[in-house]
Amino acid sequence: MTATKDTPFRLGRLTLPHRLVMAPLTRNRAEADGTPTPLMAAYYAQRASAALIVAEASTPNAVGQTYPNITAIHTPRHVAGWRRVTDAVRAAGGGGMFLQLQHGGRVGHPATSGLTPVAPSPVPLPETIVTPDGHRPSVTPREMTPDDIRATVADFAAAARRALDAGFEGVEVHSANGHLLHQFLAGTTNRRTDAHGGSLAGRIRFVAEVVEAVAAEIGPDRVGLRVSPGNTVNGIREDDTDVLYPALVERLKDLGLAYLHLVHADPDTALFHRIRAAWPGALIANPVLTDLTTEAVSTATGRLLAAGADLVALGRPFLANPDLVRRLRLGAPLNPVRDRYFMYVGGAAGYTDYPALDEQPPQPSSDSIVAWDGARVV
Repeated sequence: MTATKDTPFRLGRLTLPHRLVMAPLTRNRAEADGTPTPLMAAYYAQRASAALIVAEASTPNAVGQTYPNITAIHTPRHVAGWRRVTDAVRAAGGGGMFLQLQHGGRVGHPATSGLTPVAPSPVPLPETIVTPDGHRPSVTPREMTPDDIRATVADFAAAARRALDAGFEGVEVHSANGHLLHQFLAGTTNRRTDAHGGSLAGRIRFVAEVVEAVAAEIGPDRVGLRVSPGNTVNGIREDDTDVLYPALVERLKDLGLAYLHLVHADPDTALFHRIRAAWPGALIANPVLTDLTTEAVSTATGRLLAAGADLVALGRPFLANPDLVRRLRLGAPLNPVRDRYFMYVGGAAGYTDYPALDEQPPQPSSDSIVAWDGARVV
């Protein structure tokens, strides 16, 4: 029997009431040092009806910072800030929360972190990057030494432990969207000739070491992994996608992880079905949505569940609809996503002021509009 979006599901230690997951959405509302704010606690509490919330990308160390005002999880202050968020979600009746752990690698800048970015190889981001001073040319990252690699693996494991201290049920290791782990996977950004480069086995080694260390630290059933086969965001390019990801799945399939999270999941592709057949655990599928209507979101969700996905992660629909689950159950219209600059800057505008059903939409005032000179992928 094919699951529907309202079918309960057992995920690791959690029993989820339905199949709709809130995907991690970087929103740049943290303090400058990466500490989550009270506004963030309100934002996540509004979306507590998601079966699982995967909270936005948080850096496991200082050099992993990507953009201004993103969250982190490497100091006691970060832990305390995230604890306010998880407490707020539980108070609102929410279920499980996982925290995504993300190291930017070459997607970083000294003007933001104060540090030279590190990466598998000294290959710069082929585009400008947003800093506190606006768009600036990217810098050539420093190639990671074997000691750097070992230290970064340890930082991920320590960040996972801090995430549990902050009240999360688990973590999602981010190996997608052109960030550090994805940079190790792709031959165009990983030009190493040592044990962490070259062959398929070499290029997947760092990802596997991070996942294995995190699983050893907090338990594999508290760990998910996010991948984005073929995604070209942040200047990434893969020449062997169809063999790369099956090899990664083969390396990790017996660890007993909570889930594999597949970005840009398309049930019409052979790779989706190959990964589904090879992955023995839960599969979260994150579709590409060009139409954000109720009908389109419901159709995409149904197709992925019918194709074998266990859960469906939605990003922009949750961004604009704090009560998305209710709207989809009722077939009610969805709020449109407002101006893109509200995604990544400012305060409550375009963040916590999206109305629920039967609420009046807010009237933005002139002082709530913040100029933004660029857009990034959610």
